[in-house]
Amino acid sequence: MATVEMVMPKMGESIIEGTILTWLKKEGESIEEDESVLEVATDKVDTEVPSSHAGVLKKILAKEGDVVAVGAPIALIETEGEEEDDTKATEPKEVDTDSSSEKEDLLAAAPSQTATIINPVTEKSTGDKRFYSPLVLSIAKEEGISKAELATIPGTGKEGRVTKHDMLDYLKSRSTATSGTPMPKAAASVSAGDEIIEMDRMRKMISERMVASKQISPHVTSFVEADVTNIVLWRNKVKEAYKNKMGEPLTFTPFFVEAVAKAIQDFPMINISVDGDRIIKKKDINIGVAVALPSGNLIVPVIKKANELNLTGLSKKINDLAARARTNKLAADELSGGTYTISNVGSFGNLMGTPIIMQPQVAILAVGAITKKPAVMETPTGDVIAVRHKMFLSHSYDHRVVDGSLGGMFVKRVADYLEAFDIDSKL
Repeated sequence: MATVEMVMPKMGESIIEGTILTWLKKEGESIEEDESVLEVATDKVDTEVPSSHAGVLKKILAKEGDVVAVGAPIALIETEGEEEDDTKATEPKEVDTDSSSEKEDLLAAAPSQTATIINPVTEKSTGDKRFYSPLVLSIAKEEGISKAELATIPGTGKEGRVTKHDMLDYLKSRSTATSGTPMPKAAASVSAGDEIIEMDRMRKMISERMVASKQISPHVTSFVEADVTNIVLWRNKVKEAYKNKMGEPLTFTPFFVEAVAKAIQDFPMINISVDGDRIIKKKDINIGVAVALPSGNLIVPVIKKANELNLTGLSKKINDLAARARTNKLAADELSGGTYTISNVGSFGNLMGTPIIMQPQVAILAVGAITKKPAVMETPTGDVIAVRHKMFLSHSYDHRVVDGSLGGMFVKRVADYLEAFDIDSKL
């Protein structure tokens, strides 16, 4: 018999730790290789972790609720065969970070004979030994909080770690102290018969991120109306043949993603992020598409290198990501790395919306419902009134780095690409 360590796997770019949610197997139970053993939560997704070996779950090393670094052992598995080398069993996978500044601040995990940990970010002048997550460091940079000031913020997380909630609370009190005009938060009134509903974990995460985005980015929104008659007529003509051939529906979303990807190539300064006083111009065009879950929450899977896919490729990718998002089957890496986001508010019957930017991106597009409208059309024999299929595009952007001219020209270019769709295109 041999005993091997099961370690916390790497679950995507910039993810350096995970929280144990639930053990699906108990000590002493048999497990198969690749069988789900536990559920892990990161700041991007909840996911099931498969076993690295077949055998018996001999000992659980990390309890439910523990925050564990990528590469650290979480369980011991007793397997058939010879004893494996301990160093090999515990060797962590590489820990990636999103920006060069984070690479300077975060120390990579190193293999050891017993366990693998991520060394904490420290500040020599303050003696601060706490670990700070990439999100906390990002908020600190955006708000101009020095490491010395960061060390003074009380942490409510495990071992005194500073959480996103701690940062938001601190920023509120910091703003009040600076202005000298306290703005007390009114307590919610509860009457007899009112129902109190506790936010689930995902709703808390969405709440925190939306508040943080509004604090970080001054939002401006530009609106354009697009005539998508050619797209509607072409889709109506081919959708049955497409479904028979591909075994899945052809929605309008791939048309929107294709137009956005083309417009980004024309205006690459939309495809950026902000790191302090630096602008990071992204090479890849990775477009996130917001998906509504049965719970009512939203999740944003990312189509990597969307500009390299044709309409059919985009359709298959979007359908796959959306289906797995609704069944909680997405990997964390499929929710990270986005450089631009699309939100289809039209799917809820809305004409337009003012979406909130997904940090650290600088822009997001909301596409409204497609409706029939009378419109003036120019013809060789004069103007006529015709029924056309139209929709509104709402483009929110970070006014720190995207001016009105760029933000407005970009969304107009998206509309131009949608209107120029060739109705004679082949499936």
